[in-house]
Amino acid sequence: MEETAALNAVDAALARSMVEPLYRDLTLPTGESTMSHADGVASILRVVRDDPELIAAAYLFSVPGVVQNSGEWIEKSFGPAVNGLVQELGRLNELSQRARSESDEANTRHQVEAMRRMLLAMCQDLRVVLLKLASRLQTLRWFASSKREGADKFGAETLDLYAPLANRLGIWQLKWELEDLSLRFTRPDEYRDIAVQLDESREERIEFMQGAVIRIRGLLADNGIEADVSGRPKHIYSIWKKMQRKHLRFDQLFDVRALRIIVDTVEHCYQVLSIVHENFPVLSKEYDDYIAKPKPNGYQSLHTVVTDKAGRPIEIQIRTRAMHEFAELGVAAHWRYKEAGNSNGATSAEEQRVAWLRQLLAWGSDMQHQAAEGKAVTDDRVYVLTPQGRVVELPQGATPVDFAYAVHTQLGHRTKGAKVDGTMVPLNTPLATGQTVEIIAAKVGQPSRDWLTPELGYAVSARTRNKVRQWFNAQHTAELIGQGRDKVDRELARLGKTAVKLEDLAKRLGYDSVDDLCLAYAKEEVTQTAIATAVQPPKPVQPEPEVQVRASRQKQGKSDVLVVGVDSLLTQLARCCHPVPPDDIVGYVTRGRGVTIHRADCPNIRNMSEQDHGRLIEVSWGRAGADSVFPAEVLVVAADRPGLLRDISEIFMKAKQNITGMQSQNIRSDAHMRFTVEITSAESLRPSLKAIRELPGVLSARRC
Repeated sequence: MEETAALNAVDAALARSMVEPLYRDLTLPTGESTMSHADGVASILRVVRDDPELIAAAYLFSVPGVVQNSGEWIEKSFGPAVNGLVQELGRLNELSQRARSESDEANTRHQVEAMRRMLLAMCQDLRVVLLKLASRLQTLRWFASSKREGADKFGAETLDLYAPLANRLGIWQLKWELEDLSLRFTRPDEYRDIAVQLDESREERIEFMQGAVIRIRGLLADNGIEADVSGRPKHIYSIWKKMQRKHLRFDQLFDVRALRIIVDTVEHCYQVLSIVHENFPVLSKEYDDYIAKPKPNGYQSLHTVVTDKAGRPIEIQIRTRAMHEFAELGVAAHWRYKEAGNSNGATSAEEQRVAWLRQLLAWGSDMQHQAAEGKAVTDDRVYVLTPQGRVVELPQGATPVDFAYAVHTQLGHRTKGAKVDGTMVPLNTPLATGQTVEIIAAKVGQPSRDWLTPELGYAVSARTRNKVRQWFNAQHTAELIGQGRDKVDRELARLGKTAVKLEDLAKRLGYDSVDDLCLAYAKEEVTQTAIATAVQPPKPVQPEPEVQVRASRQKQGKSDVLVVGVDSLLTQLARCCHPVPPDDIVGYVTRGRGVTIHRADCPNIRNMSEQDHGRLIEVSWGRAGADSVFPAEVLVVAADRPGLLRDISEIFMKAKQNITGMQSQNIRSDAHMRFTVEITSAESLRPSLKAIRELPGVLSARRC
């Protein structure tokens, strides 16, 4: 132990003596002396964890800015672990500077959470997080003592990024002071009001707490219970937060005076509770039993509020040592339920990093060797920056193409090049956490079909591939619409009906828009005869005798002909577009109802919001059994006449296609009939549609 302590002292003294002449007259951008900052950080770290490599890195943090080939110099003098800490701290400082320069629009809650994750993901040696937290605390202390301007930006950033991180890591020595100083800079009036009220009652409160601790220790000793009894200070930020959250005044707080009692067993917890209640007046409405009914995150403890003879409240928490360790270092750590608004949650890799560093703080030297070797947890995400400092979260292996589409779909379409950290790179270059990516975009551009080839590695994200595929599908559809419009115009010219409005023609043929009509005509779903009939004046309608159609038996159960990425995934066919093999299809992951299968050209998919595109997945048709059938919607528009329904039904019956539903309405003397028909594939329906189009008076027949 003596040898280890001597090594610590020698390392710290050596690092300080080597940098002192380098830092002479050198100041940080805040105005603080570089040497003073290094001394302050080292002092803070000695309280949290007296690690010689950490303290050496604290003194060497500014060497890269004043020494050429600083990495070689540091590694030669102090080893690769210290050099790694210094280099990583430099990258985190750059990230911090970007965060302060971000616009208010980008500084959303989601963006702040992404930056926290990025900060952890960037650290190969997780001890660098301690360095950064200690450095930030020293900066805030300096602002407090110097009263220099600009502290509010550092305070706001600390509350967003660094105080929650210290909270997650359980570094309470740093957390409370980071929060208090930040509140002092960002809300000076509210901070001052609470501080004044605390100061006015400080001596009285300390005297009361000491008396309560002594009295409870004596009561427990008289009953043969061993326990740790301690005062639990409530710092100013915590008081302010509770006042804001519960809309309370300072004098309405019950836990400004607080005690924590830690015992060995659950039985002792309830015995202590009984002893406390027998000897102090109790506020019954403030009692919570989180042992019998733990919080959702597993947190367990007894909470009660008692008063003294003068009616002054004191909150008491009673728990076992195991419960205390679980609350302080396990999955029930405060950040799980006190960081309100974090709907995204933490990734499993992030949780592993947090747990790993907390063990490093708690277990001491047996973890130090692993930290020095830079063992890191593998993350399935990467976090990169836009040139403006916005953090973009991407899947592992993502490329600049994925990055462009994550920023904006149109930027992705127009991508023609990319710079990573200022250097031009191929578009299929895998990105790494912490890099800054700049997209070079054409004013008018389009994606490449190569981006859809997996072997070329341009698009790792399924969302990116869906965006590219949708672009090409839209281009193909636009070409067909143009071809169809030309054909419709030529046909109307041949018929001498150029004065006919295309909007009216589309509605009469049962289409919602001119584009839909032109697309159907290009696909030969509308015949020349149908157009010729549609432009003729309507004939008077003959009354039709009532005809009853008996719907065939609807097959029950779901078809198992779909293969969707993962086996045994619940799927269902969308009712809006009724996909049928071999239609191009896409899957949409619903909330709680599995995957809904849509046609690729379904209007609901085309008009989907940007946010929902991430829920699309690739799907394909499997092998259908001989008895597998699918519902298809068929719309028939025809001049109404007697026997029309019978003729259409006979065509479906001859094709052995079961009609399970039918709706009909008359619009401007035309019958619009919608049939639900069971078919084995889209191909099997085409002969039936062709036969229906050839019936007298039929204007159009198509799948919906």
